[in-house]
Amino acid sequence: MIHSIIQILVFQILFLAVYDLFLKKETFFGINRIYLLLTSTFGFVLPFISLGFIQKNIPQEYIIQLPAVVVGNNISDTILSVDNLWMPSLIDVWIVGAFVSTLFFFLKLYKILKLKRTGKTEKCAGFNVVILPKTDTAFSFFSTIFLGEHISKETKVSIIAHEKIHIEERHTLDLLFFEILRILVWFNPMIYLFQSRITILHEYIADAKVTAQKDKKQYYQNLLSEVFQTEKISFINTFFNQSLIKKRIRMLQKSKSRKTAQLKYLLILPIICGMLVYTACSDAPKVDETQIVSQSDSEVMTKINELAEAIMKKGDMTAEEEKALKFLTTKAEPGDKVYSSVQEYLDENKEANTLDVPFSAIEKVPTYPGCSGDREAMKKCFSENIAAFVNTNFNIKLADKLNLSGQQRIAVQFKVDNTGRVTDVRARAPKPELEAEAIRVIKMLPQMEAGEQKGEKVGVLYSLPIIFEVK
Repeated sequence: MIHSIIQILVFQILFLAVYDLFLKKETFFGINRIYLLLTSTFGFVLPFISLGFIQKNIPQEYIIQLPAVVVGNNISDTILSVDNLWMPSLIDVWIVGAFVSTLFFFLKLYKILKLKRTGKTEKCAGFNVVILPKTDTAFSFFSTIFLGEHISKETKVSIIAHEKIHIEERHTLDLLFFEILRILVWFNPMIYLFQSRITILHEYIADAKVTAQKDKKQYYQNLLSEVFQTEKISFINTFFNQSLIKKRIRMLQKSKSRKTAQLKYLLILPIICGMLVYTACSDAPKVDETQIVSQSDSEVMTKINELAEAIMKKGDMTAEEEKALKFLTTKAEPGDKVYSSVQEYLDENKEANTLDVPFSAIEKVPTYPGCSGDREAMKKCFSENIAAFVNTNFNIKLADKLNLSGQQRIAVQFKVDNTGRVTDVRARAPKPELEAEAIRVIKMLPQMEAGEQKGEKVGVLYSLPIIFEVK
């Protein structure tokens, strides 16, 4: 969500920069009004538009998936609980801000209604005029013009003509649109800037239309004759705003822009295209920095995944299958013999009297301390005790230290040798800390009674996939 908010701000800054640098000095007031209304909205919409044909050219990355047995379901019980401690979320902060903004909005409305009740209303064709006692305020809101009784009759004529344009053009709707945005996204400073720009533009539009019908010189004199009070309400059209008078006079003196200047509006097209490309790239699948496989390795990865699925479906493997799998997963060292195929390796070592026997093929399985019963009972007891031991001794605080979430897969392999000791412990995991922790825990396993094959003590290979589940 934070990333989307940043995108919205950046896009709106770009749109407003184009307006300030190239468009606001032009006399295309109607087009500028449309520009400000549309671009303020585009800023919210573009971050959520993703074009498929752009994403097709973004390379997909593949992550190794390891078969695993879930271990560590009680992790949530050992992590510090904050259920009884309320911490404000981003949603909570947004709700509070929106509530405060809504209060201010209704206070402004109440202020206008209060002014309307204190004044005297006169009905005219298409609008109402409210004369406010003991003031020289001048502004309009929807179809009502508010005038202070201290304003001279000559000035009132110009003000009414000016404010009538605001009413006909429905400028109040523009300002209320930004008021609603200020409530919904009160934290976005660009909304306030957009509203400020369109407020000035409204004055330019009204001035231009009035002076097209009346004498400009007299209109200037009305603007400069007095310093009037102004109601500080963001969604009313004020006639005499001291900070705007100089800008309005300067714009009235400006010659009408040439039609070729309208080509400046085409600047928005490459900006929008660039934004769409950026959002498409941002929505592309994220790369896991711990395990990345290039596109050229995808076929190999497919075969590995198919092999993993076949092993899981079958369950126990034969001694020959265990030996072939071990051959494929054993790292070659300098000087080792190079085999042209797995079958060549199996044929050459078929008669070898190896002391390492796969767990599934052993006649008498290693005995975990305290286990007894037949072969199947011993295997079950061995597995259950190993799982319980890992659950008890695994340092689950790593979840907080490494900022982990969801499921973390760890593949562990070890051997119970012909003396009953745990040796040759290896592990693979997304993070080195998880590998080290898995190795540490397995090395802590107690001394066992070694397995037997054909009456001899033998070493037994054992594979223990783990899922470190963080709730």
